[in-house]
Parts: sequence; structure tokens; C-alpha cells
Amino acid sequence: MTPEFAPATDESLPIWPVWKDDPIPPQAQAGDWPERCGFTGASGETCLLPDGQGGLAGALVGLGARDRADRQRFGFARAADLPRGVWHLAETPDGFDAEQAALGWLLGQYRFARYKSAPSPAARLVCPDGVDAAKVQAIAAGEYLTRDLINTPASDMGPQQLEDGARDLARALGASVEVTTGAALLTANLPMIHAVGRAAQDAPRLIDIRLGDGAGPALTIVGKGVCFDTGGLNLKPGASMGLMKKDMGGAATALGLLKMLAETGAAQGRRIRVLIPAVENSVAGNAFRPGDVLTSRKGLTVEVNNTDAEGRLVLADALTLAAEEKPDLMISFATLTGAARVALGPDIPPFYCDDDTTAQTIQSAAMQVADPLWRMPFWAPYESLIEPQIADLDNAPSGGMAGSITAALFLRRFAEGAGRYVHLDIYGWQPTAAPGRPKGGVGQGARAILAALPRMLA
Repeated sequence: MTPEFAPATDESLPIWPVWKDDPIPPQAQAGDWPERCGFTGASGETCLLPDGQGGLAGALVGLGARDRADRQRFGFARAADLPRGVWHLAETPDGFDAEQAALGWLLGQYRFARYKSAPSPAARLVCPDGVDAAKVQAIAAGEYLTRDLINTPASDMGPQQLEDGARDLARALGASVEVTTGAALLTANLPMIHAVGRAAQDAPRLIDIRLGDGAGPALTIVGKGVCFDTGGLNLKPGASMGLMKKDMGGAATALGLLKMLAETGAAQGRRIRVLIPAVENSVAGNAFRPGDVLTSRKGLTVEVNNTDAEGRLVLADALTLAAEEKPDLMISFATLTGAARVALGPDIPPFYCDDDTTAQTIQSAAMQVADPLWRMPFWAPYESLIEPQIADLDNAPSGGMAGSITAALFLRRFAEGAGRYVHLDIYGWQPTAAPGRPKGGVGQGARAILAALPRMLA
């Protein structure tokens, strides 16, 4: 589906957003109707207003408490809550962000209908006055792409299908694509991508997209594309394997961000590269094993103490390749560690960055656009945890402590050479429906990076 606003019409009905426990706007002329209906303005509440002649005069939509940090509150105004037709925002209360409301509406309308028919949203919104409709629709379209890719099961979203999706996007944006597949990865000196993916029937590959040229500042985005993760020979339990179609959430977010950058105009004057190591971590006689020592593109050796810590291995070769061009800014997105979710839960991905100015810019932008991130440290004293006895690096330090930090430190070893490096350890999944975020695949961090980019790459 395509996220679109409705054209303005004289027949559209008004929506009054209301903070919890605030007075009903007098323009709504609702009398005691909302009170009789039990409407309090709580997040998710909707109250339809009669016109006294058997029709509708409009609707009230609850925003919840002002002092809560709920995101995309207006995204709860779904088609299920409002009758079919065209709606517009009436006078809005203080502290109400019309652009975020418009985006929340579009994100809340998302449906994944590839395998099961889902009715199109019946209620449509006119873009609020003063809001750039094209920009908001482009951001929503990038998020829709990310969600579609993550929600598609591995039977239809293996490395080949992820490549197909990347090629379709590149074609639409006028970008170039090069793909290195199978044994050619060894010739191209990308050995760890090959090692992780060689046991799968769908060959491992590196997808390399370039958009823009010239002398503008360079941004390289690396997205983890593990299309399904069995855990390899360190096989995951069944319950842990159930969501592993989302282990390519980093790649999906990278592609969604590329679409946002191009279609909002943020890519103009910049050189953008997207690298996606696309593999399936499978079990077969030629699978890489616990105890193996792999030699990376960078020349560093890595002892494999857990084949289920494969994402950092494929990212390592891609980051090394990316850093060789010395981009001004390099960003990696990866569904990398369960430790990040234990620390911060599913809603707040940690990010890592050594440059304080860049980190503060990202943190500020994340809060501004309601795409929360939380800075975590590249804690140097933990470097010894990723240094085993018989190789340069350990892909899975024992002990289980600081798992997200040690994974980030591992990646940083391969990002040396880039002007600045930012790593986001995302979850990529919405466990329960929330405003603007139906249950299922979800992008995290892309809108924050989009908002921060003008200051990071001036």
C-alpha cells in the first residue's frame, strides 16, 4: 500500500485532538455528549460527535496525558475508530505537533497484506495546513518499505529476494547496484560473509548501492541482512527462532532510510553508499563451526565461539570495505544483540558513537522526531573481553555481560578509517500495537538519522 493524504474537500469532517482531562474545545459544540460516552482524552480514545440530524459532526481523538512521552499518539486514530470518509484536523491544542500527527496517522494506517487480504483504511486525512505533505508521505513510504521487508517470511525474503528488493529500489531512485555472490566473495576478499552464508541453498552476497556522485560529503550505511538465523551449529531453541525472519531488520532499515533520503531531497549534494551483506545462517555439513578461526577482510583473525553471533562477522567485512573509502560518516544498523533489549526494551535502541557532537545531534533529533535512541559507550576497558587466546578477536565473549557493548567494540575494530562511525543495535519489531506502530516489523533510528543528517553532513 502507498501512504497518501486525501485531497482537500468541503465535505471533510473535523477531528479535534484532546489532551487527557482537558476541556472539550467549544468549537466541537458537543455539550455533555463526550462525558456521557465516557470520553476522557486518554490515548486511543475516540468519540464520534452527532450533528443532531442522524449524521456526524466530527470526532474527538484522545492524546493522553501531556506529561507522558508517548509517541505518535495521533496514530491511534485508525480506520477502525472512524467511519469511512475524509477527515481534517480542526483547531489543535497547545503542544500538538501537526507534522508528527500527520506522520503518525499515515504510519498507523500501515497494513501488511501480502498473504492475507486486509481492507484499506476507510478513513482518510487531509494533510494539515503548514505541513509538507510530500515530505511526510516520503518518510512514511520509507518506513512502509522497511516494514514490508521485515514482515515477509524467509521463504520469500532470502538473500536473492533481498537483492531483488534492493535492485527495485535502486532502479526507482536512479542509483547503481553491484552484487558479489557466492564463491566470488572469496575472490573479492569478503571471506567472513562467505563463511556465515555458505551452508545455505541461497548463496551469500554483498549488495552495494551508490546514489549521487561528485565532491559532496560521503555517507555510507551498512545494514545487517541475515535473512534467517537458525543460530547455525549453535542452534537456537525453537522459541528463539520464531522471529528470526526479522534478523535482516538492519538491511530493511538501511533501504528504508535510503528511500527517505532520496525522496525528501536530503540525498542531494551528498554521496550515499549502502552496503548489505545478505546471508542465511543455516545448518549443513559445510557450515562454519564453533572453534573455527576466520580471517577477515581486514586481516584480523576471529575465533568463533558461537555461530549464533554471526551478524557481527558479516558486518565486519562490509564495514572494512566501506571504511577503505574513508567516508565522512558511516552508520550501521543491525538487529545485533538480545543484550540491548534486556537493557532498554524493544522501543529504545542503543547507539554508539565516539564523537560527542555527532552523538548529541543524533540524540536531539531522535527526540524531536519521536524516533527514540539512547547513547551507550564504546567502553574501552571492555576491549580485553573480545580478545581470545588464539586469535585477534572473539565473536562471542564468555560471561554474558555487556553484550551490546562488546558487540559494538567488535564492530569498531573494522570501522577504522571512516571519518565518524555510528552503530545502532536495533530490534526491528513491534511486539504489541502502539500509536503509529502496528504489531510486526518496524524501522528504528532511520527518521532520527534523516533529521540529524543536515547537521552531521553540513
